[in-house]
Amino acid sequence: MAESKKSRSWIDILSELVELFFKSARQDKRGRTWHQHVVPYENGWAVRREGNKRITSSHRRQDTAIRKAKQLARRYKADVIIHRQDGTIRDRINYD
Repeated sequence: MAESKKSRSWIDILSELVELFFKSARQDKRGRTWHQHVVPYENGWAVRREGNKRITSSHRRQDTAIRKAKQLARRYKADVIIHRQDGTIRDRINYD
């Protein structure tokens, strides 16, 4: 009976495990991005990483918030999404 079943070598098992590991790592990466949003916040503007509730930094002026978001986006090869005062998207800059 054992001879009729095709036996798997330890190399086959190891390669399958490595493939599963990298496949799961790619899925995790897609779920969490480094895109930076410039959003209205209190009496000014804030930079917030996509998916976060907490802000990264707050600024009195939108241009300083945009500058900070661009620095972070360049570092992590992400996008900057700039919002208007009403929350709609004004612009998107890609640093991929």
